[in-house]
Amino acid sequence: MKKSQIFTNGLIKENPVLRLVLGTCPTLAVTTLAFNGLGMGVAATFVLFCSNIVISALRKMIPDKVRLPAYITVIATFVSIVQMLVKAYVPELDKALGVFLPLIVVNCIILGRAEMFASKNKVLDSAIDGLGMGLGFTLTLVVMGSIREIIGSGSWFGMTIIPESVERFTFMTTPAGGFFTFGILMALVIFIENRTGNKKKRSIGCEGCPSQGACGAKGGCE
Repeated sequence: MKKSQIFTNGLIKENPVLRLVLGTCPTLAVTTLAFNGLGMGVAATFVLFCSNIVISALRKMIPDKVRLPAYITVIATFVSIVQMLVKAYVPELDKALGVFLPLIVVNCIILGRAEMFASKNKVLDSAIDGLGMGLGFTLTLVVMGSIREIIGSGSWFGMTIIPESVERFTFMTTPAGGFFTFGILMALVIFIENRTGNKKKRSIGCEGCPSQGACGAKGGCE
């Protein structure tokens, strides 16, 4: 696979949120503001990029039976670094993200890429995959946060966009508004794929399952 394709896969074709439907909990929770979405995306991208590199470099040294605990240990190390940096330099973001910042440790996107890609590919390819997936995750959060903040609060990154005289559609700042925006964006991505003839082939086989090695299944899921 070409390195450019590895990088761009995470943007639309294999977007971790809109196509693989991973990391939906923090996506829906933190995107009431665009700034929160950007902060969460950058933090997750840093962890994804660094953990992919380390796991790929150690892939031949980690025993198969303890690979998941080993991956989580690596990921938790970088999450701790991010959390300390955010607390020290962007305390308002740390307060806004709350528990979702340390929960990056168990984010399905990061653990899934470690198991599915970094553990099977070279360091450079794994680093590119981490950047691509992280960028796709960040763009999704920023777009969702922007839509919800502009329509629901009349602002964007703290700047007033809609005059105070115009009534806010506060529904967009609620969890239901998050699900609504999420569904619209998923439908939009599928529409773009269909129009460009770049529709992703789907399979119910085991190749994309993080637990493939543990369950011992050789065929598709029943």
